Amino acid sequence: MNRLPVEPIFFQSINCCRVKMEKSSSHAPLGVILMNLGTPTEASPRAVRRFLSEFLHDHRVVELPRVLWCPILHGIILPFRSPKVAKLYAKIWQPGGSPLKVITEQQVSELQARYQESDVRITYAMTYGEPKLAQRVAELEADGYKNILVLPLYPQYSATTTAAIYDQYARLIMQQRNISELLIHKCYYDNPGYLDALAQSVRDHWLQHPQPEKLLFSFHGIPKRCVEKGDPYEEHCRYTAREVAQRLQLEESQWAISFQSRLGKAEWLQPYTDQLLEKWAQQGVASVNVICPAFSSDCLETLEEIDGENREVFLSSGGRTYSMIPCLNASPAHISMMASIVDGYRK
Repeated sequence: MNRLPVEPIFFQSINCCRVKMEKSSSHAPLGVILMNLGTPTEASPRAVRRFLSEFLHDHRVVELPRVLWCPILHGIILPFRSPKVAKLYAKIWQPGGSPLKVITEQQVSELQARYQESDVRITYAMTYGEPKLAQRVAELEADGYKNILVLPLYPQYSATTTAAIYDQYARLIMQQRNISELLIHKCYYDNPGYLDALAQSVRDHWLQHPQPEKLLFSFHGIPKRCVEKGDPYEEHCRYTAREVAQRLQLEESQWAISFQSRLGKAEWLQPYTDQLLEKWAQQGVASVNVICPAFSSDCLETLEEIDGENREVFLSSGGRTYSMIPCLNASPAHISMMASIVDGYRK
């Protein structure tokens, strides 16, 4: 999936000049923008409403006709959901902001450390909220970066997430006269480094906690009709889960896949995470670990929904031991995987 790097050819030089020469001429300067969904600026109803409004207005996220959707959004969802979501954010809010923002900044810092002696600049943007893609592109261009890579932090491609980044890029270049070479890495659900990192995170967790009866791969859900229209997301999710399970040498009875965070009454990808956990507990499954491979960093959907709400669902239904395996976040293996993708685009 990665584009192979072009091997540079150097003239021979004396050793004292070699490092400087390689730094300045082995690769063209490359700007890298890690891109995630976004987050409210603060855990307040007003900030959450502003964020949700931008997010849920996107046609990629909700495909209903605006004449039907906007009255629901502005009349029901935003007024009533914003205060509730703000309270959930308040539970996990950190001094530096939401966990997603804090971890994304850590990822930028750790990845930039891999390129201290090179012309690679790492930064980040959010699809919704701040900072915007256009802002980051303008900053990189102002500093002389004409080759820019956007790395969406969505391992599995979906039109509801990654495609929104392509939309922003399209609007951006329509406003430019001298267009930089801007590339978007579509997905990395099958990247060996990503799969290995996920498997190792599970092993590391099991070193600290007993291996459970069941390992559940919980992915963010999307409406079923999106898949029926050609979205490859479900296929990507199932591939990721299957490959990680094989690396862990798990039997089919030891793991399963589910989908979380559904919204509205339409049918979404199934099985639903909360319903599956409830069913397992009622059937006598005593211990479960949940991992969320679709999330590159822990956020509201993992820390509150999975480690909070779904923990209560399982335990209150008869389960005994429940544990969430953290996302890859800024772990060395995750950063190494990102670096491997970046290196594939260096010229």
